[in-house]
Order: sequence, then C-alpha cells, then structure tokens
Amino acid sequence: MATKKNEEIIDIKPLNSQTITLHIVGDTPLIMHAWSEKAKRMMLEAQMGLSKGKKKEYKNPVEDFIDSMYWIEGKPTEYTEEAFNEAIANGARFGFPVTGFKQSAISSAYRMGWSKNKVSLQGEFFFEADENGLIEIKSDAPIMREDMVKVGMGTADLRYRGEFRNWSADIVMRYNANGSYSLENIINMINAGGYVCGVGEWRPEKSGQNGMYHIE
Repeated sequence: MATKKNEEIIDIKPLNSQTITLHIVGDTPLIMHAWSEKAKRMMLEAQMGLSKGKKKEYKNPVEDFIDSMYWIEGKPTEYTEEAFNEAIANGARFGFPVTGFKQSAISSAYRMGWSKNKVSLQGEFFFEADENGLIEIKSDAPIMREDMVKVGMGTADLRYRGEFRNWSADIVMRYNANGSYSLENIINMINAGGYVCGVGEWRPEKSGQNGMYHIE
C-alpha cells in the first residue's frame, strides 16, 4: 500500500539582481605590467626543458613597453615608436583586468574591518568585462617609464612599462539587492579599494602610491 510522503514547504528567497554603472577616476598614475606572449613562451620553454643552451635575446625597451599594456584593439604589429604613435593616432584602446578592481574592493573591506573574511564578499557583486576580462581605461596617451627593479638574488634589471595618467573607467556592476550588503556598503568598499589597495604596479597594497582611484 502506497503512503503519502511528508511534504515540506521551503521558502526560496528570490535574488534581486540590480545593475548600475560606476564612474571611477584615477588619483595617481596607473602602471600596467601584462604578461607578454614572449614571456609566456619563454616560461613554457623553460618548464619543458627546451630553453637549455639558447642564446639570450637582447632587450627591446619599446617591445617591453608595448607588451606591458592590455590592448583591447589597435595593437601594432611592429615594435617601434613610429608604429606605437600611429596606433595611438588611429584610436587604439586599452583595458585593465576586471579582477584587479574587484579584489581591490574585497581586500580593502577586509583590511578596514568591514568583513570578517574575503570569501563572503566574492558573490556579493560582479563587474562586467569584455571577452578577455578587461575593463576599458580612458586616459591620456600612455607613456613609457623606465624602472630599476631587483630580481632573483638581488640582481638588478630595467623594466619598461606603460604608465597611464588622467585615467578613468566606467564599470558596470551587478549586485543582489537582497544580499548581505547594501548598495551603499558595496560602493564604499569599491571606493576604499582605490585608496587602501589600488590597482596595477606599485600600488598602495604593494608599498607604492600608484593606481589609486575614487568613485566620482
């Protein structure tokens, strides 16, 4: 004889996904340092044991500079100043990894005691990006900067990277209005992220003062 199973009523709290656009304005220059295809190839060859006995390639400052940036479109095929200037004149577009901005907000909230851990904030809000995970950066034409850095066992090296001044970005954010944090809380986290942590090389989180920003 069949018996009727006990029924349990479950109250499913609906998600209330909302979308807003935040305008971020840079307070200090943004320094980019993307992994170039050349660097990734050399790393793979070393891991596969294919780099033994290979002649070391000479450094090309302009190549390092061009490859240090996240290009959305218009990247030149030649590593020359003339090719770079032509790309800028033709409207080249640049971006920055969306994860940098989100982790900056999450890290700042934890550092300032607004959250007991970082994991709980991962699903509270999301930033939209292009297919390569980039948010477009608007700025003056990037300039090449030369920095002395220490690598390995105190060995010095010169790095050539793109620096963006007077930069800004429009970030489309999705958040759950029924979540644990209010919109005001989330915006304050993102704003604090630009001061406490920043993005890019030599940011406050890494003992520098670059890549700082605020929500306008």
